[in-house]
Amino acid sequence: MTTSVVPDPSLFPRISTGNEQADEVLCGGFPANSINIIMGQPGTGKTIFAEQLLFENASADRPILYVTTLSEPLSKVVSYVQRFSFFDADKLGTEIQYEDLGAELARDGPAALVPHLRETIQTISPKIIVIDSFRAIHDLSDSVPEMRRMISNLAGLLSSYDVTAFLLGEYTTADIQRYPEFAVSDAIIELARQPLGTRDERFLRVIKLRGSGYREGQHAFRITGNGIDLFPRLVAPRVAPDYQVRLDRSSTGVPGLDEMLEGGIWSGTTTLLVGPTGSGKTTIALRFALEGISRGEPTLYVNFQENPAQLARAMSNFGTDVEHATSSGLELLYVSPVELQIDSFVVELFQRIKTGSLRRVVIDAVGDLAAAASDVPRLHDYLYSLVQHFAVCGVTSLLTFESGLSSTGGDMHEQRFSYMSDNVIQIALGGEERTRRTIRIIKTRNSGHDPVVRELVIGATGARVS
Repeated sequence: MTTSVVPDPSLFPRISTGNEQADEVLCGGFPANSINIIMGQPGTGKTIFAEQLLFENASADRPILYVTTLSEPLSKVVSYVQRFSFFDADKLGTEIQYEDLGAELARDGPAALVPHLRETIQTISPKIIVIDSFRAIHDLSDSVPEMRRMISNLAGLLSSYDVTAFLLGEYTTADIQRYPEFAVSDAIIELARQPLGTRDERFLRVIKLRGSGYREGQHAFRITGNGIDLFPRLVAPRVAPDYQVRLDRSSTGVPGLDEMLEGGIWSGTTTLLVGPTGSGKTTIALRFALEGISRGEPTLYVNFQENPAQLARAMSNFGTDVEHATSSGLELLYVSPVELQIDSFVVELFQRIKTGSLRRVVIDAVGDLAAAASDVPRLHDYLYSLVQHFAVCGVTSLLTFESGLSSTGGDMHEQRFSYMSDNVIQIALGGEERTRRTIRIIKTRNSGHDPVVRELVIGATGARVS
């Protein structure tokens, strides 16, 4: 019988990024005594990422060295970092030391770097060295062999001492194959910025992390007064979770609809409610949420169109006071579709359900998520992962989707959302002299249902199935 040996974490110490979510993506942070490249075009956040890491790891035992070359002047680097909450003036000059090597490099070329670093390492013994920008040194080189010799000497120097190095640069993905520093690096982190309408989306991607696992793919982030705010890509559970299936039914709160569903929908499942504009989707969704809190089930209602004042007016029509509803377990989350960022929203929603307190979730409507998504397959992957976590956490969810949007890919979205849902309910509009709504059950997984098309009546006090 063989036994597996679990490596002692103390034998492989990590350098924290200063951001809990980034450390999660890196499975604990950067390996100590490593050479790491932080790459990305100007303005993507490389300097902020590095400085947040510096102030997180600064201590009185050994200093940290930040070397500027031929990019931003040292005065600007120090000036801008003071605007972030992680900045600590007491650490400057002692625990964190800044040096400008631009003049030496301009005079002597790339050959000036290694001797300077060797002398500095022997003098102050820094535990972390940041070189910003390392890519700019290539512009001073007369030949490729010269840069290769310098990189080889630099790697040998850094490997000989107990120091972790970060090389920042305005690299592109094509540069990974061209420049020798990528071959000697232990980690490569890419920061990117992509325009989306009137705003930009930023992503972090781990291209390489030697001797360690990491979470693959693009991870959205934004720059705030606290530095880098990262949203790790949500993934489905790795293995089939070991959890107890809920065998009870959740009432929709809509008279007549539970009977069509043989007593309600299975608790812990996901239901997609599809219908055109004005068909009553929000009315049913709100009724489902209020029914949850009336049964003592904490409920989260996510909305992208109706602001809190509009929702409060709708709830008052049901005879429900919004303050009473929120004190009884209803959480309202309103996100403007103009500022909607898919990754940050999904991660925030996941963090809320991970607490284990929620029993119901309503998302009204997932079509707004699709409209805000810059990467449609990525959106569907996110929602699939989210639905799987709903099931693991025993959360009963209702997602609304506006049909009739074929010009924006609505039919494709509806099909994909239907595949990942356990139940699909469809509302239709018709009638010539007056509007007539009908409702039918398209699908219920592992349950029977009424196949007959019924009339749906929307009144001042809500919805009911005739």
